[in-house]
Amino acid sequence: MDFNDTYKTIAFPSEETLFKEKSSKFYGYAYPITSEEEVKPILEALRKKHPSARHICYAYQLGDQKITYRANDDGEPNNTAGVPIYGQIQSFGLTNILVAVVRFFGGIKLGVGGLISAYKTSAQTTLDICEIIEKTVDVHFLISFDYQHMNKAMRIIKEKKLDIVHQKMEISIHSGLPIGQIEIKTRKKNAESIFDIFNSSYEIHIKIAE
Repeated sequence: MDFNDTYKTIAFPSEETLFKEKSSKFYGYAYPITSEEEVKPILEALRKKHPSARHICYAYQLGDQKITYRANDDGEPNNTAGVPIYGQIQSFGLTNILVAVVRFFGGIKLGVGGLISAYKTSAQTTLDICEIIEKTVDVHFLISFDYQHMNKAMRIIKEKKLDIVHQKMEISIHSGLPIGQIEIKTRKKNAESIFDIFNSSYEIHIKIAE
């Protein structure tokens, strides 16, 4: 079955790495992220940590099916920093990750080729020490049912080894009776069959969770 429902990312933020080239110092960092909103606070924290750094260049990639990415040179010549960093993210086959390289200029210019090589090496060194993990692409469903059918819903969840994300009970405004709602998740490759199982049950309603 041609289902790509896994992706690789890093388990934790990396330790700081240091690469030196002709008196310039390149400090590398990698962070697992799940949204673009996480990028700015991380970069601001790095600027506070290294207030006298000349450049903080970075690249990130997000998503598993629909990919978003960005590469930023932060004042270095075009495509000499962000793109080589991003190239290493691609080389390692990672997503949901931010890699940043902080440069302290050492007084000797490295030239375009030297910069590309230095940022690439710094990113590679950083990713080399990261713990790389594989995650599944999951689909979330919301199932709802009258309280008396809870056992049936739970039996299917247990049989199919589905993960419960959230569950709650509430009172129906129509009948005044308790209604159960459970958010479940399953791997993308199993999503269609799981939907069909619940959908074929008259007592349980299922929809994709918003």
